Amino acid sequence: MLKKIKQLLTKIPLPLFQNPAPVVAILPLEGVIGSGSRFSSALNLAGIEEKIDQAFDVYNVKAVALAVNSPGGSPVQSELIMRRIQKLSEEKEIPVYAFAEDVAASGGYLISLAAEEIYAHEASIVGSIGVISAGFGFHKAIEKIGVDRRVYAAGDNKSILDPFQPEKDKDIKLLKDMQKEIHEFFKNLVKERRGDKLKGTQKIMFSGQFWAGKEAVKLGLVDGIGDIHSVMKDKLGDKTKFKRIKEEKGFIKGLLGMAATKPRISDEILSTLEDRSLWARFGL
Repeated sequence: MLKKIKQLLTKIPLPLFQNPAPVVAILPLEGVIGSGSRFSSALNLAGIEEKIDQAFDVYNVKAVALAVNSPGGSPVQSELIMRRIQKLSEEKEIPVYAFAEDVAASGGYLISLAAEEIYAHEASIVGSIGVISAGFGFHKAIEKIGVDRRVYAAGDNKSILDPFQPEKDKDIKLLKDMQKEIHEFFKNLVKERRGDKLKGTQKIMFSGQFWAGKEAVKLGLVDGIGDIHSVMKDKLGDKTKFKRIKEEKGFIKGLLGMAATKPRISDEILSTLEDRSLWARFGL
């Protein structure tokens, strides 16, 4: 009798949850990268860390796909995000793949380096491995309207690159030396993560230039052309399911956030112009 029961049990199909479909967690990484402020919603580790953790905690997750759409920004925040993703990937033994959407440039490309493989659309803009600093000089303007600039500082370089004073050669040299150091950090990170995949010359790849998807493949900056769904189904099978990680913001939390900070129009305009200037470099 017991033997017959066992035979019957073996013929009963296992519940679907015993053999679930593989899941890919999609982590959106969008926008200008920076420390952020109450006037902007910049992409930074503090703001994205919870979503990164959620991506790796999705039930039956077999891979995390980074949906990158960023013109760059802070190199510090870029590396903090990249290293956090890389660390969780190693700890949980879950592979990471990056997918460039419209733009994965500068810090946006740096974040993509967390992935084992990077993919792009043919029309994606990839690269811009360099460092830039831009600003305005107002000393002639304030002279015309009869304004005196009064600066009192302890430390010879405390007022370096003051936009209301004429540029000084020593200030420019200090800035360029710092940019060179940050550029070396960026280049070394690309070489560390991409290794033998890099095919272009360093002079070209690290010039700050950027390319469309196919050319980026030729240079070895990305591994192929493809989108999240097609590439991940090729890797994990047609039954693969996708879970997009979204910011969970309750009604009360949203109201509190709206009430706590109401930016001045001038601050909001400046923040928007700064963000737009980064996107505009790539024709967006």
